[in-house]
Amino acid sequence: MKLYEKTIESESIFEGKVIHVKHDTVELENGEKAMREIVEHPGGVCVAALTEEKELLFVRQFRYPYKEVVLELPAGKLEKGQTPLENGKRELLEETGAIGREYMTLGKLYPSPGYCGEIIHLYFCKIDRFENQQLDEDEFLNVERIPLSKAVEMVMNNEIPDSKTQVAVLKTAAILNKLNGK
Repeated sequence: MKLYEKTIESESIFEGKVIHVKHDTVELENGEKAMREIVEHPGGVCVAALTEEKELLFVRQFRYPYKEVVLELPAGKLEKGQTPLENGKRELLEETGAIGREYMTLGKLYPSPGYCGEIIHLYFCKIDRFENQQLDEDEFLNVERIPLSKAVEMVMNNEIPDSKTQVAVLKTAAILNKLNGK
């Protein structure tokens, strides 16, 4: 099987500030037609930033779709004209005031491939120094430092439901364990 769906028709349903929603008609491998609803998103970035004390920087912020305060690693939407790494450095500084060094890619994440085309780029860095936060006008959050080992426990105990944060925390721990011969 080729496992490919050919787009026959595409209709724009909604054009928002962040997302674009489409309704597509596709031809399946067996020649039948099916409907697909797609959310187009510019993509995102997430940074696992480690202090000298082996703590990760986290942010707590209200997430409207869930109507709750969520604990996450610094992250944000990709801006046009910048690479994912440049976006990551910008988001880390804006949200936490941290300047990172020795950035390493942790790969990319498809948060909901069944209906959304968003790709989140994950990075790890060590913190070089701190400056002032540069929060957006509509951004309100608290910065927290959590030891990496505790963050791993929190992920494994379902205390951190955010997928990008889970993946970045676990990949960061795995990479550091490997580098340290564990």
